[in-house]
Amino acid sequence: MPRIAFNASPSLSLGVEIELALVDRSSGALTSAAPQLLDALPEMIGGAVKPELMQCYIELNTGVCQTTGEAIGQLRNNLKTLHRVADPLGVDLLWSATHPFSSWKDQQVTDAERYHSILAQIQDAARQLITFGLHVHVGVDSGDKAVMLCDRMLRFLPVLLSASCNSPFWEARDTGLQSWRTRVMEGLPTAGLPPFMRNWSEYAWLLNHLVDTEFIRSIREIWWDIRPHHNFGTVEIRICDMPGSLGDVAGLVAIMHCLVKKLSDEIDEGTYQYDCHPMMVRQNKWRASRYGSDANLVDSDTYQLVPARQVIRELAESLLPVSTQLGCETELNHLLSINAHPNWSQRQRNRYNQAKNPAELVRWMVDQARSDLD
Repeated sequence: MPRIAFNASPSLSLGVEIELALVDRSSGALTSAAPQLLDALPEMIGGAVKPELMQCYIELNTGVCQTTGEAIGQLRNNLKTLHRVADPLGVDLLWSATHPFSSWKDQQVTDAERYHSILAQIQDAARQLITFGLHVHVGVDSGDKAVMLCDRMLRFLPVLLSASCNSPFWEARDTGLQSWRTRVMEGLPTAGLPPFMRNWSEYAWLLNHLVDTEFIRSIREIWWDIRPHHNFGTVEIRICDMPGSLGDVAGLVAIMHCLVKKLSDEIDEGTYQYDCHPMMVRQNKWRASRYGSDANLVDSDTYQLVPARQVIRELAESLLPVSTQLGCETELNHLLSINAHPNWSQRQRNRYNQAKNPAELVRWMVDQARSDLD
């Protein structure tokens, strides 16, 4: 088997990726405007904006950062440039993890060999991927630690999902869930919760096996909720819905950065990893996708139900000393403040129930996100 090398990163470096839907300003519907938008971007940020599977959304990413504030600053500056380019095209940026009413059946694939290959293999399960998420990379100093961090992060993934839910609508229907994106993603053959892996060797064996049996072609076809990324030398946390504003992105990035540092320090200090039953994580993920921050989550130590808002609050408060070390105390406190209010899925529902107009809901969401950039 070929050797898979983990390109170790400076410990706890940070990278953030956000996926944004492109909508027509007049109708609020998804528009396949990514090619025109990318062509019009100045070279200075062109590398920070990338096409995605379908032409109706793009990915905006940071460089290698050291703090949440630095990452959010990069995103803010590039978003302002992106708006200046998108405005003359009549294109708005929608901050939601699904679109309220546009259908996946009407979207156009990005003309790239990789994307055509994915569609040829996975068919409609891939064509339905009109979903938008927040991905956070944290630098790790070894492959073994990256695998251990993925295992230790598992119990926290439903908590992060419950804090970020922002996809209640699909195909012009209220799904009854707060994160429908989670359900769509799990239609992929290599998505959802990762398996427990004991070390880098086991992970590398698994990747090689999947490639050798032609199940995948590269790590880019592993869509787990969290995964080691050997090229970047990071742990990549992928479970979160795309929040409704940059400020809320900052809060989620801060708690993930702090959590990885805390767990990384525990590994370095030799702390024992207590087992967390996979079914506990799986049921908590379902509870989070169904009820969001109003879910009751099963405590993996006591097996008792605890309100998600309480879990989020206690986790964030426990990480405040770490946030001081990482320089993200303000952003973590912002997460604490928004945890006491309706989340974005609830706000979408409330707004739609007021207006009964899905296009007006899109306009409201666009305006909410844009006002947060000022």
